[in-house]
Amino acid sequence: MFARELTDDLASLVKQLDAVAGKNEEKKMTGFVVLLSEDPDADETKIQEFAEKHGIKNLPLAIFDGIAGPPRYKLAKEADVTVHLYVKKEVKANHAFAKGDLTAAAVEQVVADTSKILE
Repeated sequence: MFARELTDDLASLVKQLDAVAGKNEEKKMTGFVVLLSEDPDADETKIQEFAEKHGIKNLPLAIFDGIAGPPRYKLAKEADVTVHLYVKKEVKANHAFAKGDLTAAAVEQVVADTSKILE
């Protein structure tokens, strides 16, 4: 998962995916959250506080230096949050949300799509 901002909506998604990952350790479900940043040093504290505040235990949080993200992922410029669900380098579900579009229903859909990688 890649995010350009740490928001309450993102927290909702991350907490739910963190719980799914925790429940599916035996299936080796893993994931990570990457904050895309223009100032990684300044955002280091923010990402640590985010993880602590929301009780994130199973998904590592990291920072990428550059708001565009890693070039090989070809993240949409309009997307504030991008989620790739994949197994063995094959993407099973891809979600991209513009700022304000990560609603409760959208979070529910992403969480439901985890079944595609747990089969």
